[in-house]
Amino acid sequence: MDIGINGSGLLANPALGALNADLASAEDDNFASYWLAQTGGVDALTVFAARGATGSDMKLGTAVIPTWTTHPQVLAGQAMTTQAAIDGRLVLGLGLAHEPSVTGRWKMKWERPVRQMMDFLDVLQPLISDGIVDHDGHFWSYEGAMPLLDTPTPKVMIAALGEQMLKLAGARTDGTILWCVGPKTIANHIAPVINAAADKAGRDKPSIVCSIPVWVTDEPKPARDFLGQILSIYAELPSYRRMLDIEGLHGLGELSLVGTEAEVTERIAEIAVSGATDFTAVPMGGNPDEIERTREVLRIAR
Repeated sequence: MDIGINGSGLLANPALGALNADLASAEDDNFASYWLAQTGGVDALTVFAARGATGSDMKLGTAVIPTWTTHPQVLAGQAMTTQAAIDGRLVLGLGLAHEPSVTGRWKMKWERPVRQMMDFLDVLQPLISDGIVDHDGHFWSYEGAMPLLDTPTPKVMIAALGEQMLKLAGARTDGTILWCVGPKTIANHIAPVINAAADKAGRDKPSIVCSIPVWVTDEPKPARDFLGQILSIYAELPSYRRMLDIEGLHGLGELSLVGTEAEVTERIAEIAVSGATDFTAVPMGGNPDEIERTREVLRIAR
């Protein structure tokens, strides 16, 4: 299992300099990948493009870009430009977001989410691979060609949790990007469904990217309480709630990897045998010493 860093925790108080420094640190530490969420205030692809080609082979992944708010033809151009800027290291992670965001923040209608993702892929994937598409869909359509930059086609992954989305991910994409999902859920739900779908479609074994907060500390209870409080919203969103129920946990306080070096290392090992191909940690800590201890455990595990 490859070990990477999810830098999305920095987006709570975003600063381009801090994001670039975190990227540089992850490259220097030879982590396999670095992931960044797409939020309203920070564009993940632009952050990666600004980093540019550094000589590192560390993958740079979006976790994830919502599909409801960007036309797939526009995203295709953004993704291929970023792919060229970072010397072919992009993993384009896509997601449906959640019904409360779609209907509440964006004032859009939430309907047929799996069909929406299928339409999005039907436009996006041919464009980034061949530069041409003719698709008339229910949600997304495009007819035309566009010249492509001379760069490899990036991998495309989707945030798939439910059975139908997992089947789509296995049959059509390079894998799934997870949040609020632990080793029991990966072993009993995620891996069997997505791997079977990929096998049926004759595709390579898909990536299963597990992302969870990690906090090395000698005082686990206050750390877990803090994580449970600041990340409480995730336990309320239906798609994540279903995953946490499979795991038998209430929220991120219990799911997060919190404890001593030995305890966190043991939890990472559990994820490795669950079927995950990648573990991308959100490093946490209550003080500089704990943050450094957390990073050191991850460096040793990589």
